[in-house]
Amino acid sequence: MKITFIGATHEVTGSCYYLEAAGRKFLVDCGMEQGPNYYENVDIPVSPGDLDFVLLTHAHMDHSGNLPAIYSKGFQGPVYATEATCHLCDIMLRDSAHIQMFEAEWRNRKGRRQGKPEFVPAYTMEDALGVLKNFVRCPYEKTVTPAEGISVRFIDAGHLLGSSSIEIKITEDGKEETIVFSGDIGNTEQPLIRDPQYLHEADYVVMESTYGDRSHGERPDYVKLLAEVIQKTFDRGGNLVIPSFAVGRTQEMLYFIRQIKEDNLVHGHDGFKVYVDSPLANEATTIFGEHRYDCFDEEALSLIHRGVNPLSFPGLKTSVTSDDSKAINFDDDCKVIISASGMCDAGRIKHHLKHNLWREENTILFVGYQAIGTLGRALLEGAVEVKLFGEPVHVAAEIFQMPGISGHADVNGLIDWAKAFDEKPKKVFVTHGEDSVTEIFAQRLREELGYDTMAPFSGTIYDLTENVCVYEAQGVKIEKTVTTPKAAKAARAFEKLVSLGHRLMTVIRKNEGCPNKELERFSREIQSLCDKWDRNDI
Repeated sequence: MKITFIGATHEVTGSCYYLEAAGRKFLVDCGMEQGPNYYENVDIPVSPGDLDFVLLTHAHMDHSGNLPAIYSKGFQGPVYATEATCHLCDIMLRDSAHIQMFEAEWRNRKGRRQGKPEFVPAYTMEDALGVLKNFVRCPYEKTVTPAEGISVRFIDAGHLLGSSSIEIKITEDGKEETIVFSGDIGNTEQPLIRDPQYLHEADYVVMESTYGDRSHGERPDYVKLLAEVIQKTFDRGGNLVIPSFAVGRTQEMLYFIRQIKEDNLVHGHDGFKVYVDSPLANEATTIFGEHRYDCFDEEALSLIHRGVNPLSFPGLKTSVTSDDSKAINFDDDCKVIISASGMCDAGRIKHHLKHNLWREENTILFVGYQAIGTLGRALLEGAVEVKLFGEPVHVAAEIFQMPGISGHADVNGLIDWAKAFDEKPKKVFVTHGEDSVTEIFAQRLREELGYDTMAPFSGTIYDLTENVCVYEAQGVKIEKTVTTPKAAKAARAFEKLVSLGHRLMTVIRKNEGCPNKELERFSREIQSLCDKWDRNDI
């Protein structure tokens, strides 16, 4: 009875755990790595074709995204997940395959001109459709038996529609052990979905630590805040553009706006239109509605019982085709545009930014985390000009971020989840957090709860029968992606300098037609700067 840690070790993404127990080989999660990758991950120690099954905590790509990849390499077993997770994966894995194939086509078209070898995508649409056929829907709280000696129960983790913690009871050689995988633990009092449910029995726990070193702070009144942003934007004749993650965050925004409209919190703009311009988001919203009775919280269900759809309201318009999307920008009325991707690095949101960023009456509202290096992060950090589709676009719109909104529990929520066990587990493995955060949170669990903890690196093997570490791996850093704080600071400073350079060009253009004397003075000042900073020795 052994567990090998594969992914999300001292990193936030790429969750994957390999277990050998009761004569079976299986995975818990099989996620993609997203964003910066700091440590090498070991491969799954057996051929995918030798895996008996997979247990899946939820549909986010960093937990499910590599399922089609192992299918392409021979995995033919069942994937057990909650009913809502199965439905969300049906759209999200197909969408991921489409993106991968599109990227491969683009890279190969460019690469052929440069004589580069063919780029092969991680998987194809055929692989995604193939693994989706093997999904097994499991209701919350009901025990399923994927193999003799192994029983599994999915508990609502409150993170995303269908998200779960997984309790696994394993009987081997007459001995039973219970291992709990937390999955991603949700924030409390999120709209629509229920709060995370606690488990009370475990011999071993594999626990996430995304926000293991910080608190979200006081929860804002999101409805009031959003209403104020809409009011202010519409009063000056502008559009509110919301870059939003298609699954989860978009549905939360619809929930808030429905309440804003019902309570008449925006004045003088009755019947304002709200466009959801994301095919994936529209499909996901339909799935949310289909799972209202097994996933919604009491507040959302009370609306359902009153005959009110929590995710719909007068003025809501959905865009499916590219023509639908383009037509939005020819609508002169003040409106809200919700579009993906949430970090502005791909998708239809880039078109809406192109049409709205340069107008000072508009507002761009960010409602989720913006990773370093993304367009969304650049806008939040004050870029005065950005490039969209090869064209420089001046940033005149108001840029605003809604504070504190997160689908993850903060450190206090994580501690509350961890201390719910009636007896101390034999071992708690801390994963799914940034490098130092895993260690910080593991230490806090030791000091406050008296738990025996470990923050394993990829490749670590632990014997669950004997409660002993068979092999403790050391983290192998990927040097090409490792950036020192000093280098990172220098990179940000250089990005700021480039942004100011773009701004300088904007200022130069604005001075066209000014008196010659002023232009000559401006030219001398620029020449002086160039002479001072021109580094011929570089």
